[in-house]
Amino acid sequence: MWTVAGQSLKSRMFIGSALYESPAVMQEALIASGADVVTVSLRRQGSDAKTANGFWQFLRELNLRILPNTAGCRTEQEAVTTANLAREIFGTNWIKLEVIGDDYALHPDPFQLLSTAKTLIAQGFEIFPYCTADLVVAQRLVDAGCNILMPLAAPIGTGLGITDLRSLETLRERLPKVTLIVDAGLGKPSHAAQVMELGYDGILLNSAVALADDAVKMARAFKTAVVSGRLGFEAGLMKPRKSASASTPVIGTPFWQQSQTVSVVES
Repeated sequence: MWTVAGQSLKSRMFIGSALYESPAVMQEALIASGADVVTVSLRRQGSDAKTANGFWQFLRELNLRILPNTAGCRTEQEAVTTANLAREIFGTNWIKLEVIGDDYALHPDPFQLLSTAKTLIAQGFEIFPYCTADLVVAQRLVDAGCNILMPLAAPIGTGLGITDLRSLETLRERLPKVTLIVDAGLGKPSHAAQVMELGYDGILLNSAVALADDAVKMARAFKTAVVSGRLGFEAGLMKPRKSASASTPVIGTPFWQQSQTVSVVES
């Protein structure tokens, strides 16, 4: 168990609810993921009442915690309006804050993001801001009152994995008390394990599961990877070394046998 925004969760994996081939597959994949939290786009689901009703019915049956998002918002006004609608509909003060600044890369606009975060925090929201791994932006968000940050690993939907490892490492080192959840860009279970080995608190993903040939099996694979990566971090990873070091002790071995041992190790 771990705690985020005052809630105890069993899983460190958050999962999205878009792009699945059907609501039934989505439901099965969400169950397989073991996630406690599912993200929902208010805009997409509200576009078709019939489809939306079916979608909500599937989610209600799972009894997961809803994390509404402001996907598609490009201004503070749009994001604040969407967040307030989501709070009214879902009865939660959690909001995954997305304010996109570039239509091609889908990178967040750091200026609009910071301003919007301040506004929503003043209105009583618990913000999960989708941001870049820029340390200065991250620190400004924390200074504004954000307890959680969601830096991207790579642009949304690319599946590239971590494209700026050093920046993610720096965020973890410099913000040890902030809950850090990597969002966007993860494509393989090994990417998730790598994030967790860095000491991140969790991951959020959607496309890598929803677009897999077998979404249910992929959800299960990510679930296992997150657990393995976290265990590796907690166990303490060995420091990389520049030169070889025999793992078999040779102390007490006659010198003529030591040379044989070294030959075996080098082979």
